[in-house]
Amino acid sequence: MRKVIDDPRLMVRVCDLYYNQGISQQQIAKDLNLSRPTVSRVLALAKEQGIVKISISNVNAVEHWELERRLEKEFGLREVIIVGENSSEDGMKESLGEAAARYLEYTIKDGNIVGVSMGSTLFEVVSHVVHPAAQKVTFVPLVGGVGRVRMELHANSLAESLSRIYNGKFVPLHAPARVSSRNIRDELLKEDSLLPAIYLTQKLDIAIVGIGYPNEKSAIMATGYFKENEIESLIDRKVAGELCMQFYDIYGDTAPYKDDNNVIGMDISMLRSVPRSIGIAGGVEKLRAVRGAINGHYINTLITDIECAEALISE
Repeated sequence: MRKVIDDPRLMVRVCDLYYNQGISQQQIAKDLNLSRPTVSRVLALAKEQGIVKISISNVNAVEHWELERRLEKEFGLREVIIVGENSSEDGMKESLGEAAARYLEYTIKDGNIVGVSMGSTLFEVVSHVVHPAAQKVTFVPLVGGVGRVRMELHANSLAESLSRIYNGKFVPLHAPARVSSRNIRDELLKEDSLLPAIYLTQKLDIAIVGIGYPNEKSAIMATGYFKENEIESLIDRKVAGELCMQFYDIYGDTAPYKDDNNVIGMDISMLRSVPRSIGIAGGVEKLRAVRGAINGHYINTLITDIECAEALISE
């Protein structure tokens, strides 16, 4: 078989049919009396030997294309999307939300289970999804959130909104996002009413998470779950960022903040096993938060702005 696929005339013939004439591999196999896998191997070998060279003629039409690919390579990320500069924080969040929404529209597939965290940037993501194609998609919040302020930023609200846009299914997590102790958290997670959502967080195809940094403007403050003195304590202890209200240092280690993470929801360590874990954040002030999320392997896909992207490279 090696001699068959090595034949230069066969390789040129197959490449001409496939690339120039647009004939499917299945039809080529039938016309040339080959198996479908053989046609595939011929095409692969032709590319390897330089008989056919594939080039993308207009990559410059996509802004920051080269920088995106460099970040993917240097940080071992599955995909990076970079948006341009914005004159305001609100403008940046809207740009990130729009880019993430376009990405989700072609990334979410039929039957997927999608986990959603919380925050103002994710609110922008949901607001910009307009052309969903996937069907029978299930959305589940990655963290609880009931009975507090800014309900539109909570994971339950965002996941439910996406389920309506997709005409899919929503499985709620009706519990506080954060409780006062680890013991209360562990007991609540045993409640039957929470088990369907907790179970689905172990089956995710996609996770959409906002990468946060604890300060007076962060979502964890806006939603009323943390007090100012708690934020100051975290900063004093060199916190780098948070995902799903769970904190980590620059290395992605959550151990120094274990006592602060009494969260009802998915443990962020489980994000490492999600096939497509999408982290969204922008601005140079989020540099450490993004770096910690990458170092902890909590995300494999990054959507950020040019300022944060260039800071990652220069770092």
